[in-house]
Amino acid sequence: MIDRRAFISALAGGLLAAPLGVEAQQARVARIGYLSLVSASADAANVEAFRQGLREHAYVDGQNALIEARHAEGASERLPALAAELVRLKVDVVVASTTSAVRAAQQASSTIPIVMAFTADRRRRRSWLEATPRVGRWA
Repeated sequence: MIDRRAFISALAGGLLAAPLGVEAQQARVARIGYLSLVSASADAANVEAFRQGLREHAYVDGQNALIEARHAEGASERLPALAAELVRLKVDVVVASTTSAVRAAQQASSTIPIVMAFTADRRRRRSWLEATPRVGRWA
C-alpha cells in the first residue's frame, strides 16, 4: 500500500503536469483550490504534505503556484459557498479532502478538474470514480 506522503507527492505532480505543460513557457502561475471540511489547524499536516509534494515537482507556493485554501471549520453547510468562491477565483484545479468537499466542488463547477485527495472510504471513492466521466482517473 502506498503511504500518504508518496501519494500526495504523486498527486501534486500529476495534477499539474498536463494542463501546465504547454503554458510553462509563459511562466504562468498555477492556481490550485484546496477545499477542506476540517479547520486549517486540523488540516495543517495534509496541507504541508501537499505543499511538499508540489515542491518535489518544482511547484513552489507563492512563486509558480498559488494555493487558495478554504476550510469549512467542520461545518459541511459552508462547503458550497467555499467551492463557489474557488470557482470565482478561477482556480485551475480543486483538490478536495473529503467526499462532501468533492460534492460541493462538483456542484460549483462542471469544468474545473477536481482531485479527491484524502477520502478514506474506498467504496464511496470507487463509486464516485466510476460515475465521473474524466480522463486520468485513479481507482
